[in-house]
Amino acid sequence: MAATIKHINIKGVNIPVVFEENKNLPILNLQLVFKNSGYIQDNISGLASTSAKLLNEGTKKLGSTKFAEKLENSAISLNASTGFETFVIELSSIKDVHEKAIKLLKNLLEDPNYDEKVLEKIKTITSGSLKRKENDYDYLASKNLKEIIFKDTPLANPSSGTIDSISKIKLNDIKNFLDKSLDLNNLIIVVGGDFNFDEIEGKIKELVKALNNKNKNKLTKIKVNETTQTNTVKKETQQAYIYFGSPFYVDVKDENSYMAKVASFILGGSGFGSRLMEEIRVKRGLAYSAYGYVSQNKSHSYFTGYLQTKNESANEAVKLVKELVKDFVKSGVTKEELESAKKFLLGSEPLRTETLSSRLNRAFTNYYRGLEQDHSQKELEKIESLKLEDLNQYIKSHKEINKLSFSIIRK
Repeated sequence: MAATIKHINIKGVNIPVVFEENKNLPILNLQLVFKNSGYIQDNISGLASTSAKLLNEGTKKLGSTKFAEKLENSAISLNASTGFETFVIELSSIKDVHEKAIKLLKNLLEDPNYDEKVLEKIKTITSGSLKRKENDYDYLASKNLKEIIFKDTPLANPSSGTIDSISKIKLNDIKNFLDKSLDLNNLIIVVGGDFNFDEIEGKIKELVKALNNKNKNKLTKIKVNETTQTNTVKKETQQAYIYFGSPFYVDVKDENSYMAKVASFILGGSGFGSRLMEEIRVKRGLAYSAYGYVSQNKSHSYFTGYLQTKNESANEAVKLVKELVKDFVKSGVTKEELESAKKFLLGSEPLRTETLSSRLNRAFTNYYRGLEQDHSQKELEKIESLKLEDLNQYIKSHKEINKLSFSIIRK
């Protein structure tokens, strides 16, 4: 079965449920997705991430160890995580223990482990991880790029926070964040497995009764900085780490957004065969790998990429990236590049829908972005019939991609 969109009403809130019945395996896969509740809502950098980590420490009644033992003894997986726009609690188990799994999740929602010692442990572990990242030059180059292109927005801050910001987080900050985010008004339920909807509906209703009905988070649109900048940091490194990014204006509901996907694939998203890889690595040997892609999200979209090269080749590589992007906008793609992209995107489609989790994720993404459930199929049909002149015209209309900023770490 394909995933379908259902609805349940709890406390007067009509909650969407992305559902797929699947008889192949006796399992339950359940996600509580809270929209507009990721680190876009951080008023302290790293607060959403720290809040997710606290939820992974079990209930106050049982404590982290005993709660983890109950999960492990029944092979139940329960994990909270955060993205930029969403806060997700995911539960999975075999069908035989699904009632126990749901009960444990309900206990967690009702009684998070709000304990000062638990928070201090999380802060210590997080600070240690951030300290180690000071020598992770890929992480630093990526972080510095986001500070440039997302200046004065939540995306300019690292999702995991900084050592300083983590030290300032109080238990009450986490309580307030979770109270505000884990709300019925923000909730989308994603569920699938060896159940029909009637079997699972009542259990879901009982589970989410534990949630508030007080707050509806709003989505903030993020604009990419158009002012081109280059931030170079000197480190004792054997090679240069180069990250780059620029605006790319496309809305996820735009009927031509599929062209951005094709253009992105050809320019730098496909690995070997992409324009960036062929010109930078294959022809000139400047880098082991070079990637670039358009990231499309509900709150923002942009073009970004990265490569590593010898320290002495850094300036040449930066210049070449600028030239390649400029030529891409000016001249577009070739017939051969378009046909190759079509073959891959169309031919690899079955791999993107072969598991229950991948189908549920696609169905959720379409719903979350306000798209029809057959959007992916229609998009493939558009790609199949895409004409070279239409794609090149689309590429030429996005001159903003030339406003490239760079983050470089080199010797």
